[in-house]
Amino acid sequence: MANQSINIIEKVLEQSAKLLEEKVDAQLSKLNELDEDDLERLKERRLEALKKAQKQKQEWLSKGHGEYGEIPSEKDFFGEVKDSKNVVCHFYRSSTFRCKILDKHLAILAKKHLETKFIKLNVEKAPFLSERLRIKVIPTLALIVDGKTKDYVAGFTELGNTDDFTTEMLEWRLGRSDVINYR
Repeated sequence: MANQSINIIEKVLEQSAKLLEEKVDAQLSKLNELDEDDLERLKERRLEALKKAQKQKQEWLSKGHGEYGEIPSEKDFFGEVKDSKNVVCHFYRSSTFRCKILDKHLAILAKKHLETKFIKLNVEKAPFLSERLRIKVIPTLALIVDGKTKDYVAGFTELGNTDDFTTEMLEWRLGRSDVINYR
């Protein structure tokens, strides 16, 4: 019985390997058949994609992406959210030690993830917004996509429930909400 199962698995694996090999061979032969014009078109498309990516990067930088900065009031919050597709907003209080820990990690991630705007807002200067977004725990990150609050990270519970969580842990958590491009 066990030998029969092993034989079946071996046959299935062999068939899968043959199919994969055929696909790879087909792609290789297709690449071998490319002429100079085809290669030139591929090169032009790649160059166009690089130019588009560079233009997008410059646009993000002009909107303040790549920096982690404080916005002075809740009125400014709406402008920031409207101008950027992805926003991570840290609702903080200057007297809270854990907010300083989060600031350190967010400053690193802001430089790494230009596709997202990273900002912070003092809850004492934004009572209306804090109430409207139901901010009860400090620190709280509001994760905003297309102008709508998609998710929250309240406190450090989802970051290992410890003060010495890694930047990678926070990056993973933000990636789960698709507010950053996380691979």
